[in-house]
Amino acid sequence: MYELKTILLAEDNPQDLELTIEALTEHHIANDVVIVKDGVEALEYLNCEGPFKNRKKGNPAVLLLDIKMPRMDGIEVLEAIRSNEKLKTLPVVMLTSSREEPDLLKCYKLGVNAYVVKPVDFKDFVEAVKHIGIFWAMLNEQPPST
Repeated sequence: MYELKTILLAEDNPQDLELTIEALTEHHIANDVVIVKDGVEALEYLNCEGPFKNRKKGNPAVLLLDIKMPRMDGIEVLEAIRSNEKLKTLPVVMLTSSREEPDLLKCYKLGVNAYVVKPVDFKDFVEAVKHIGIFWAMLNEQPPST
């Protein structure tokens, strides 16, 4: 039987978090969503450390990663992921409000899989998250676990 992989969502803004979860739910994306509030928690989850030391092993289907977060920002997280042999093939989608060209360029240089600017309009935001969820969590074929 096929097991749906988790979606890891790193987002510190409560409104964006609520909208993202609502969009995934509204479009019947059945993957479990694990929410972390900053980059440190994201890496703890991915490395099975701290509060996540007893979680089921394996990478999520995708990491939806905000850039502007406390303690450790999304670009620093992406850098850590791409330098870690066990994580470097993890699909990472920047889901951010940053339209800053240096952020965009740095993310692509670090190997981000997609860079999506959060739409201001609610309907557009829901539609963007739906497409991200369907593609990365359901359609994308991942490399075998190492």
